[in-house]
Amino acid sequence: MIYMVLWDTEQLIIITAATENRLGQLNLPQRYKCHLCLLILDGEDVEKSESGNIICKYCHQEVTELCPLDHCHCSHYVVTGIIYCPICDSAICPECGCHDVAQLSRITGYLADVSGWNPAKQQELRDRIRSNLVGIEMIREKVV
Repeated sequence: MIYMVLWDTEQLIIITAATENRLGQLNLPQRYKCHLCLLILDGEDVEKSESGNIICKYCHQEVTELCPLDHCHCSHYVVTGIIYCPICDSAICPECGCHDVAQLSRITGYLADVSGWNPAKQQELRDRIRSNLVGIEMIREKVV
């Protein structure tokens, strides 16, 4: 199955600006996600901690900066396959482009979340060539 996110016009403008190194010229509002409150926050909902980290002003936990393409409302429960964001290179839903996904891989018989893998192993996963062998007849040559 080939996946292709159907980006809207605003997202296509952001992708084009990012590929041309003009993302800063768009003056996009910075958004953050608090994984404790499960809120999407803008600049007025965050503050700096004493150590200089950006934290949620409601629960005072560190927040994650969101990619400008992330729309944060994926309605898909489980999909097979994964693609990567053209801007931040993080895993995204192959059907809608949402960045809030968990990527699982089967390792030695059990499922594991790849976010716990080291960066080299995660890059190896990105570089894998995937193929679909369903419906293709395997031809074996006889060795004489």
